[in-house]
Formats: sequence, structure tokens, C-alpha cells
Amino acid sequence: MHRTLTGVIDPPAQENELRLVTFQRAKGDDPPHVRCEAGPVSDTHTVVLVEGASDRSAVEALAERRGRNLAAEGISLVAMGGATNIGTYVARFGPSGRNLRLAGLYDVGEEGDFRRGLERAGLGSDLSRSDLEALGFFACVADLEDELIRALGTAAVERVVDAAGELRSFRTLQKQPTWRGSPTHDQLRRFMGSGSGRKIRYSGPLVAALDLDHVPRPLDMLLAYL
Repeated sequence: MHRTLTGVIDPPAQENELRLVTFQRAKGDDPPHVRCEAGPVSDTHTVVLVEGASDRSAVEALAERRGRNLAAEGISLVAMGGATNIGTYVARFGPSGRNLRLAGLYDVGEEGDFRRGLERAGLGSDLSRSDLEALGFFACVADLEDELIRALGTAAVERVVDAAGELRSFRTLQKQPTWRGSPTHDQLRRFMGSGSGRKIRYSGPLVAALDLDHVPRPLDMLLAYL
């Protein structure tokens, strides 16, 4: 059963199934929809909780570049459809649910949601950011796109945009009164966040362009934790 927007799915019909979710945006102005995938619980020991499909794609792309197959290692990535859903997923997969090892990425602005969700699950109290990291949850300063743009530099990101055939669209955004004169970093971040599915489309190519010695800290720490 699919439910739009929240990303909440019905509990698995059988005990030997673990349903995971990713989020995609349909063409036009349709709301995001959920795609469910199944895999045996016995093969999954760790669930990585991320806010959206672009975050999941970035983690997968970096793992692949480092020669890792997370699924084969028993690690499943779950895109929650927003930080406010953290409590639902921690309850489902954490100590009071399937009792799987948890990890994740979050934006600093959503830290309160993650802290409360983990505390309510009995994973600590008055959790600091270092406590969250000890639990396997790592913060992006603004969001993952911001981290990737800073790691790559704006010139490299523009080359990625050019390779995708969207440099003209980006130049149009730069000329808009709201963004004219803004730092290129901010313009690129806005560009990544605009347009249907653009964050998802660019997450893989941006990770592919990274120097593996200069990976954004939250991504690097997450992969090391896993």
C-alpha cells in the first residue's frame, strides 16, 4: 500500500520481509510517491535512515566508488520522506521494533527531530551532536547538496551541470532579480533544489566528481561507521 507525502508504509505482511522505501517525484506537479522494495530481514543488520531519495543516491554512489556493495553487506538505505518521520522509522527498525543497527544523515536544521526520535526510542537522553555521531547519525551543515558543492567547488559543480545539459538553465537562474549578485554557491544550491527531481538527478554525478580524499565529512563519517 502506498501513501503519498509522509512516506509511511504498512508494516510488512510477513516477518521475513523488510520493506524499504524511496521517494520519487512524478512529472509535473504531482506529489512524491513511494516505491516499496522487499528484502529478507535475515540479510539486513543495519538500516541507514536519510531524509530523501537524493541523500540515499549519494550514499549509494559514494559506497560504489569505494568498492562497497551495501546491500551485500547487509546494510539497507531508507529514504524517510522528511526528518519529521524519524520517530516512525526508529520505532519500526530500532530497539522496540526489528532491533536492527541504525545510522543516518540529517540536516543541522532538523537535528531536533532526530534527537527527539532517538531519545524516545530509548537511545539516550539530552543527546549532543557528538552523542548522535556515536549512535551513527551525522549532520550536514545546511543539507547534503551544500556539503557537495563546498567539497567540489563551484567551478567543478558548474561542469557537472554543463555535462547534464543544464548550464543555460542555471545561467537563467543567475540572471533572476532574486539571485543576481548572490554567491555562486548559493545560486547552485538553489538550482539543485528547483525543478522536478533535480536533487535526485545530480546527487550521483556530484559524488562521481568528488576527489575521494575530499569527501564531505558527514558522508565520509557515515561510510566509515558502516
